[in-house]
Amino acid sequence: MTTLKAQMKEDLTEAIRARDELRSSTLRLTLTAISKEEVAGTEARELSDDEVQKVIAREAKKRREAAEAFAKGGRAEQADREKAEGEILDAYLPQQLSDAELNDVVAQAVEEARAGGAEGPRAMGAVMKIVNPKVAGRAEGGRVAAAVKKLLAG
Repeated sequence: MTTLKAQMKEDLTEAIRARDELRSSTLRLTLTAISKEEVAGTEARELSDDEVQKVIAREAKKRREAAEAFAKGGRAEQADREKAEGEILDAYLPQQLSDAELNDVVAQAVEEARAGGAEGPRAMGAVMKIVNPKVAGRAEGGRVAAAVKKLLAG
């Protein structure tokens, strides 16, 4: 069983051999971010696959935000590159939940929170506590929060 990090290193070697500049630079930058995370804190350690996924998700989110910023700034070429880098990273992440799947999970959590006595806008925190572990890595926080707000308001 190879770790996610080991898989990325193998893919990097393949990308370099294939002279795939986009893929190799994206993987190199992400592996650097993973290494930085490993040496952050009081002592160096090997990250678990879950922790590596969090780093990859953070990097992919940066790419999406940069792509949006470049697109708004009229720099389509940079926007396309950031989008492509984000897609490369998405391949290492669990399949993202569709809006319908996310809404189902949120609806169940809202029911659970209501059963626990949480009502109205104040229930947001209670619902998020229930939803987050269920969707970890499969939906961005912003999407989750928006779905929760929508269901609580309705």
